[in-house]
Amino acid sequence: MTRRTERVNELLREEISDLITRQVKDPRLSGFVSVTEVLTSPDLRQAKVFVSIIGSEEEKKEALQGLASASGFLRRELRGRLSLRYIPELTFHRDNSIEHGT
Repeated sequence: MTRRTERVNELLREEISDLITRQVKDPRLSGFVSVTEVLTSPDLRQAKVFVSIIGSEEEKKEALQGLASASGFLRRELRGRLSLRYIPELTFHRDNSIEHGT
């Protein structure tokens, strides 16, 4: 992974996390949702966003559905915040590392 890709990944993680906590008003995201990592493709067109969700299995499924439905809104907001040629397509994946750690 190049240094530029690492910087873009970190920038996307920070911005997406901020947007989820401050601007996304989906009731399915009422639990604790934390963005743990972002991995972009080498051409920066697609990004896998790994999120840790605290709650029951049903709440986790609903939160992932809420994030998937908010991906268009998140991309539009990122376009205004970041100076990238292409804002990557966002896909959300569960990260169970925090659960395994406890």
